[in-house]
Amino acid sequence: MKHLFVTAEQDGQPTLLLLHGTGGNEQDLLSLGKHLLPGAGLLSVRGQEEENGMPRFFRRSAPGVFDLDNLTQRTDELLTFLDEASKTYSFDRSRVVAVGYSNGANIAGSMFYQQSEALAGAVLFHPMVPRRDKRPNKLPDVPVWIGAGENDPMCPPEETKDLQQILLDAGAKTEVFWSTQGHQLSAGEAEAAKSWLADQSI
Repeated sequence: MKHLFVTAEQDGQPTLLLLHGTGGNEQDLLSLGKHLLPGAGLLSVRGQEEENGMPRFFRRSAPGVFDLDNLTQRTDELLTFLDEASKTYSFDRSRVVAVGYSNGANIAGSMFYQQSEALAGAVLFHPMVPRRDKRPNKLPDVPVWIGAGENDPMCPPEETKDLQQILLDAGAKTEVFWSTQGHQLSAGEAEAAKSWLADQSI
């Protein structure tokens, strides 16, 4: 997978797995990652699918309609890559926190369905429920922060509430931050996510 890695500034820091939105690339969220958790390791990955020339992490048949077979395949590939990258770059695989926006947030959420210890936590900007045909693995006390827009045309509030409840039912510690910025990632969201991350023991 095309990716960029930034080594943590000191031992003992977690690694942020940065997952861009549709049309983005591995450069997109680097500055956000540095802002959210200064000094952390950063592993930023480019999606392997393309939609009209725009990189994505998995296919969809229409807006909001995911190709579940492809989602499963691409999620498994991302998990395998993460395992391999932890050995290549010598970071602690058990201390990886996903930071995803839109399509990237959706595949981060999908990781919880594929592997019980996929992530130590997640920051999800404007995610949808990745799949409704099954429930995620048990996620006892896994911290998950969700940034949502009250007037998001891509991800209506009901979608966010459903995802929060699904994660809570799995045992995750889930917090939602609401904004009025639509689907775009706002500065207010970034600040709220940074404050939340600083309070987590990961």
